Amino acid sequence: MRPADVARRAGYSVQHVRNLERDGVLPPASRTATGHRTYGEVHLQSALAYRALAAGVGPIEAKRIVRAFHQRPTSEALALLDAAHARLDAERAELRQATQAAHAIAGEPIEDVRASDAMSVSELAAALGVRPSTLRHWHAEALVVPHRDPVRGTRRYTPAHVRDARIVHQLRKAGYGITPLRALMPELRRNRRGEDVVAALAARDVTLTARSRALLDGAAALSAVLSLHGRTRSSA
Repeated sequence: MRPADVARRAGYSVQHVRNLERDGVLPPASRTATGHRTYGEVHLQSALAYRALAAGVGPIEAKRIVRAFHQRPTSEALALLDAAHARLDAERAELRQATQAAHAIAGEPIEDVRASDAMSVSELAAALGVRPSTLRHWHAEALVVPHRDPVRGTRRYTPAHVRDARIVHQLRKAGYGITPLRALMPELRRNRRGEDVVAALAARDVTLTARSRALLDGAAALSAVLSLHGRTRSSA
């Protein structure tokens, strides 16, 4: 196959295919007498594996995994793939916990509270199991904005703030970044709708499912790479 053939079937540009070969994601191409690259099925399957894995684990990890299937013992290469699946499984477990917590937190009453119910930074950090610096970062990012003590200027978290902090904590554990949370939390504070949190977590579940499917597709292509390498090595 020509580089253009692999590029077309893998959904990449010719230059991208050449870059993947340069980075070791594709094995070195054969050359014609005139110096033109020629690719085989192993190059195509490698490109397909990388494309799928990049969607599942990101481009840097995808390159590392595919390179291992060319350069390292099979057991080591498979271990990298196993680790990627394990990390995704851990994310799913955290998402399940976050969803359960969101249902519980959303139903907590926050009315008819007393000033004595407020918590300091250190008290709330201890309750959540995070560092005080984490709460200060959330404050700086406008995720959880506590009151200030009028005399000492220290942060004081009302029950409503505590609820916000618990929601942020669970969503962060589920993999949500600061930027999407900045958009979500003001809406939650205005409407106090638990279903918004649940919907956000459901969207995360859709993302994880797509990544799982991508890993499955990548594994299929890597299985083909192993078989093709086996044929090459047995015929050598």
